[in-house]
Amino acid sequence: MKNDDKRIGVPRKEFIFRAGLPALAATTGFAPMRRADAAPATATIEGTPGLRVHGPESLEISLTVNGERRTLTIEPRVTLLDALRERLHLTGSKKGCGQGTCGACTVLVNGRRIDSCLTLAIMHQNDSITTIEGLANGEELHPVQAAFLEHDGFQCGYCTPGQIMSAVGFLGEKRGLDEGTIRESMSGNICRCGAYPNIVSAIQAAGGHG
Repeated sequence: MKNDDKRIGVPRKEFIFRAGLPALAATTGFAPMRRADAAPATATIEGTPGLRVHGPESLEISLTVNGERRTLTIEPRVTLLDALRERLHLTGSKKGCGQGTCGACTVLVNGRRIDSCLTLAIMHQNDSITTIEGLANGEELHPVQAAFLEHDGFQCGYCTPGQIMSAVGFLGEKRGLDEGTIRESMSGNICRCGAYPNIVSAIQAAGGHG
């Protein structure tokens, strides 16, 4: 056994301990943490360009956010919202219900509005993601942002980033600008302050209605 110890380069007790971890995890639900000083093994996932595995817990992915390519290492379970807020520090997109019912986390993916709390970051490597931080052109506000200011389309402001992103996506869909159509199309974005009439007015103004 001593010869075997030298051959594998691991002390016998440590070898037995490592070999027993999978069984321990299976019977107790205990998930051992990787040592902080251990260099993670990496591998490329076949058929997924640019996606690399860093050990058993993490993946290296690249996201195009507001026109900039960003690389980060995350767990596969990380939502797009958490990747934006916690890893890229783009905190304009808000955490609300976490269930896709309030719309506070709305962002645009390839021009379409989505709830970023309901999708995984790893699903959007080849997509173009736009957050509220990416709307303005320098000091020049996006027309929807300017319209929300002009028409008082917010009160506390917590839902406002999601409302604005959803409004931008709605206007891109080229639907009608009558009040009923706007209210129906924006129904996934909740304003607990009840600023809906002003939100409708802001969207109509940004869309050139009237």
